[in-house]
Amino acid sequence: MIRIANASGYWGDDLTALGRQLAGGPLDVVTLDFLAEITMSILQKQKDRDPQAGYARDFVDQLDEVMEMALDQGVVIISNAGGVAPRRCAEVIRERARVRGLDPRVGIVAGDDVMAQLGAWHEAGVDLSNMDDGRPFAEIRERVTSANAYFGAAPVVRALERGAQFLVTGRVTDTGITLAPMIHRFGWASTDYDQLAAGIIAGHILECGAQSTGGNFTDWRKVPSFHEVGYPIVEMEADGSFVITKHPGTGGLVARDSIAEQLVYEMGDPRSYITPDVVVDFSSIRFESDGTDRVRVWGVRGAAPTPLLKVSVSYEDGFKASGAVIICGPEARAKSEAFAEIFWKRVPAYEDSLTEFVGADATWGPIAPSREANEIYLRFGARDHDRTKLDAFSKMLPALILSGPPGVAVTGGRPRVQQVVAYWPMLVPRELCAAEVSVLGAEDEAVERIPFEGETGPGAFEALSETPMPEAVEPSGESLRVALRDLAHGRSGDKGDTCNVGILARHERIYPWLVEYLTAERVARHFEGIVHGKVERFEVPNFHGLNFLLHASLGGGGTLSLHLDAQGKTYSHALLSMEVEVDRALVDLVREESN
Repeated sequence: MIRIANASGYWGDDLTALGRQLAGGPLDVVTLDFLAEITMSILQKQKDRDPQAGYARDFVDQLDEVMEMALDQGVVIISNAGGVAPRRCAEVIRERARVRGLDPRVGIVAGDDVMAQLGAWHEAGVDLSNMDDGRPFAEIRERVTSANAYFGAAPVVRALERGAQFLVTGRVTDTGITLAPMIHRFGWASTDYDQLAAGIIAGHILECGAQSTGGNFTDWRKVPSFHEVGYPIVEMEADGSFVITKHPGTGGLVARDSIAEQLVYEMGDPRSYITPDVVVDFSSIRFESDGTDRVRVWGVRGAAPTPLLKVSVSYEDGFKASGAVIICGPEARAKSEAFAEIFWKRVPAYEDSLTEFVGADATWGPIAPSREANEIYLRFGARDHDRTKLDAFSKMLPALILSGPPGVAVTGGRPRVQQVVAYWPMLVPRELCAAEVSVLGAEDEAVERIPFEGETGPGAFEALSETPMPEAVEPSGESLRVALRDLAHGRSGDKGDTCNVGILARHERIYPWLVEYLTAERVARHFEGIVHGKVERFEVPNFHGLNFLLHASLGGGGTLSLHLDAQGKTYSHALLSMEVEVDRALVDLVREESN
């Protein structure tokens, strides 16, 4: 068995988690995930301003405090915190270690920066079009600021083979940094697809930190304590079966439902969860409670990876600004609407603009229930390629504070105009990319190139793994109106401009009703005014759940979006608030289960 823990789900996560994981009990590896498309853009901007920047400095500070503990325990620390400057990150770690009288071997995985190759690929006829909407690369070629390929576990495995004790990478997938030590420990081959798929699922559960151990859980009142929440740990066996748990005595919760919510998070099509290492069939996953704060997972099915690697490109795409004031009651909404009308009449027209009434309907927009708020955080946002128009926006907002309706509280100075760095995903043949692996502090520090080779496949399973439909509930004949959350729970997150919403039945016998009732058309009607593209639905019978993709629902997504909730984190709760008319027997079933 290998025990791998997570201590970070994003850049900005709890800086004490790494120390608590190391102190909490025996571990073999701790992984920390820092990167997202937005993060890469931020790090690239920092490096442009300062050649010594470009990595997540928070990670180095965390590691600095626990280096001796990790080395004494023999725990390997792996993180993609290297961002766009993994070598510089490794060098700083070595500098900090020398101050402490330590000499760790620090592994580096680089080579994901492919910006210099884009021009040659384009000239050679490689298809670099946007994988989401098909736009041609020529539209943005002159505005590209960075391009990074998504590497899988292979180069991380090689760094471990070369003795890395601390390991920093560039754009290695969130799941890849967890899968790599499993491959290294068990000797899994590149064609051991089921074991690799199990490692990917374990990584998917771990990658968001405490989000699988009670954080963001729909039934948050069931979490005993959020104080010093225990971050997740996977106990992986050589056959690909594993247990998810956390250190004893920590806050949080590991339960079947909390793990199920994390599994549907950003899942997409359950038949085709594509990674550089393997394609995973989410419908094959089996999981059950294995005691207090333990969930056992098994049965995961995998297939050959695709012949393509994803490349994340960032490019300059105009400017944006946002600002706000607080409007108090009485008549907070009416005064806010009047204030907004005055403001937009005094500024130029923009390519995109948004007014949000925070405290009334900012996150759910037009589908929010109508109620009178005592105060509203009135938020304005605008985006345009003409910076002078955004300068006018910045100057006008504070100028209106004394010349509009009463009850206005100042929240800050002029809004800051920001350059928009947009996201462009593309797929390229994997043979075009090669990782670069080296280990500082080792006898041989040579840089080794790791090409991406091996068998490839179509990237999807033909059908879902078979799971029998549970027996439907015998109707009582009495109808009730309840919120969907009384019958289901769920989670949501962003995939670019698409929001992924997973909904899970609270009892397996509710699932037949859920499949029949919660259609893509009904969900589209519920999100009318928010979703501007199609709604796709996928059945996930082994979870007794449904997964929805809400296309064109996040205002462009990422850095383009003007939305307060640009990542769609609140959309699952917007859907769970839907009122449904159901037979009383379904409601009684849930009540009996909870008692």
